[in-house]
Amino acid sequence: MTNSKALYADFEREAVPHMDALFNFALRMTGDSDEANDLVQDTYLRAFRFFDKFEKGTNCKAWLFRIMKNTYINTYRKRTKEPEKVDYEEVENFYENIKPSSTDDAHLDKEIFDNLLDDQVSNAISALPEDFRTVVILADIEGFTYDEIADFIDCPVGTVRSRLHRARKMLFAQLYEYAGSKGYKISTDEEE
Repeated sequence: MTNSKALYADFEREAVPHMDALFNFALRMTGDSDEANDLVQDTYLRAFRFFDKFEKGTNCKAWLFRIMKNTYINTYRKRTKEPEKVDYEEVENFYENIKPSSTDDAHLDKEIFDNLLDDQVSNAISALPEDFRTVVILADIEGFTYDEIADFIDCPVGTVRSRLHRARKMLFAQLYEYAGSKGYKISTDEEE
């Protein structure tokens, strides 16, 4: 019983603090908060089941991300091959529930306007091919080192650097055009 309590305490101390980072990554992979929550839950269930095999003193965050990646590949990609299911009760009164809405450009919600650039950046990241998107999220958002990313996605460090460089170039191209369309002038010089 004491061994079980120690295992729970170790798991809570080592794994639970990474829940927000895992959710953010899951949300970017799935694009849906409910699926992201399910993916995080599945990840933690598997992690707890095999926590006795986790080597204390190693990077628990990287271990959890690896479990999440494998869970995502094994479970969630299979769903994309299944035909989409529609709940009849949800669509039964669809047309009755639609009400025309009026929009007034002069009264845009301030929060929407403030988050416009963030949405554009998020959309640009989402538009990247999956291999590049994963590396950008892990390096630039989650702060993993190149070595940790290489271990996580099971490829050489040089491949991580190459993908990250190419992904950043793609993001620059997408966001440069967006910034230009909004009237921003971006210098490519290294002057400040």
